[in-house]
Parts: sequence; structure tokens; C-alpha cells
Amino acid sequence: MARPLSDDRRNTIIIAATELISERGLGTSTADIAKHAGISNGSVFTYFETKTDLFNAIYSELKEELIATVLAAIPSDQEEKSQLRYFWSARTQWGVTNPQKRKALAQLHVSDKITIVSRQAATVSAAPILNLIAQVAMRGTLRAAPPSYVVELVEGMAGTTMDFMIANPAMAEEASQAGFDALWRMLA
Repeated sequence: MARPLSDDRRNTIIIAATELISERGLGTSTADIAKHAGISNGSVFTYFETKTDLFNAIYSELKEELIATVLAAIPSDQEEKSQLRYFWSARTQWGVTNPQKRKALAQLHVSDKITIVSRQAATVSAAPILNLIAQVAMRGTLRAAPPSYVVELVEGMAGTTMDFMIANPAMAEEASQAGFDALWRMLA
């Protein structure tokens, strides 16, 4: 009888892989991931059939964590500008407080190893956020732009803002506000 899989061991693999992807990129080997996790290389494949499966699991978990954090911060009883401000604050704060996760997610986001199924699942989970952005953008100069393009612009602005906040912690609040003001002007 096969031994049941351990959630702790699976999480250890995901954490180790996230750290190494952040430091070394997507070319990091499963042997290095296993070593970093303190397990045998074969154990990685006990939990994930392929490296691609591992990457998709990391992508999905990081996206879900980010989406859950942002959704929890957005009050439903406020007007769009206020909701967008809460989104922006939660989005940038998550990235600033989770730099390794942010960097790994950014690399996975552009990887051809992430399946359409993983991407679609994240899109479904993020629907309330995407709808908020689309609603605000429908009034502005980007109203005719494809929604996916608008979201990439928002993510680009968030990335730039987070980089500045990390590099200049004494100016983090000011940078977050300036980034939001620019976002609002771009969308609305």
C-alpha cells in the first residue's frame, strides 16, 4: 500500500521552488529544488509528475494567494474609485511584503510552461478585480482597448511602483499614492 502524500512535504517543495525560481529563474533544476527542500530528487516527482506540473502548481497557488489578499481588501459598499484604491494598496503591499513570490510569479506569468487551464482558473478567480478595472476603464481613453491589455498596463504600473517602494521604503506611502493617482488618470 502506498504511503499517503504529505501536504507539508508538498508545501516544502513549492516554497523551495518559489525561492529558487525567484533567485535563479525558471531554469533551476528539480535536483536543486529537492536539495533546497531537503528531500530526494525523486520526491519532487512523487508530488509533481513533471517540472511543468510543479510550475503550474506554484503559479496557481501564488495567483490564488494574491487574488484572495486583494479581494479581501476591497469593500463592496464603496464607489469605484475607493474600491480601486483598496485594490491598488493591497496589490502593491502584497508584492512589497512578498518579493520572492512576486518575482517568481512574474517569471511564471511570462512562461510558456503555464497552461491555459492554469491561466483560465486564475482569470475566473480574479473576475471581480478584472471587472472593477474594466468598469473604470470603460469611461477613459482605454475604453476601446482589449481588457487583457488594460490589465497588463495596470500590472506594469504596479510592478514599477512596487520596485520603487522596495528601493525607497521611506517613500513607500508617497509612491503608492502617486502610482494610484497615475492609475486613476490612465483608467478613468
